[in-house]
Amino acid sequence: MSTYSNKTTNISNLPLMIDFNHVSVKYGNLSALNNIDFKLYKQDFLYIIGPNGGGKSTLVKSILNLVKPSAGTIDITTKKIGYLPQTLNSKSNFPITVSEVIYSGFNNQRLFVSKKDHELIDKWLIEMDLLDYKNEMMATLSGGQQQRVFFIRSIISNPEILILDEPTSALDPDFRTKFYKLIHKLNDEGMTIIFVTHDVNNLDCDNHILMYVDQEVKYFGSLKDFKSHNKGGHDHV
Repeated sequence: MSTYSNKTTNISNLPLMIDFNHVSVKYGNLSALNNIDFKLYKQDFLYIIGPNGGGKSTLVKSILNLVKPSAGTIDITTKKIGYLPQTLNSKSNFPITVSEVIYSGFNNQRLFVSKKDHELIDKWLIEMDLLDYKNEMMATLSGGQQQRVFFIRSIISNPEILILDEPTSALDPDFRTKFYKLIHKLNDEGMTIIFVTHDVNNLDCDNHILMYVDQEVKYFGSLKDFKSHNKGGHDHV
């Protein structure tokens, strides 16, 4: 880890959210992650990049407690974590509406949805240009529309940490700008965000943190410094 952003090192007054302490993960004899060591604080915005098979998915799964470290420790100071996976599990023959998918993301669910919860669902559907689809079956939506629905589900309970795995892969290009503005707004309001991506070229917030992981952490620091050190390099990793 060659360099660190000011945002990472100068916010000790903000709560620590994620602490990886020399974490390694193995699948049998295969080493997926080796000696991963970093900290994230409240309101950090971390981009994770790296080659296919480099351990990005394993890193995310370890934060979500879906895989256990073979060595080292992981401390997560909150259970309020929202997650938008890269691969959406939406079966075409499963009878569930857009509203029902979103409601499944609420922490406290009831047999009958309250007026307050309906209003919150409507608020986010309007934000994501989906209000007309509230009572439609998920199977009738396009891939990009489904991705927006699952995004709403991931944030509907106001998580403290939001993990987005290639969140713009199915979005219409015209909607991506609005999506980026929205997640930056959530970050400005205090949400810690982890954004897994292959496309470095479209990252425009130079003060955000970037991690390049390929089994090990090859870089952890500001996006601006990463770009300056990799001029003429690849836009996709």
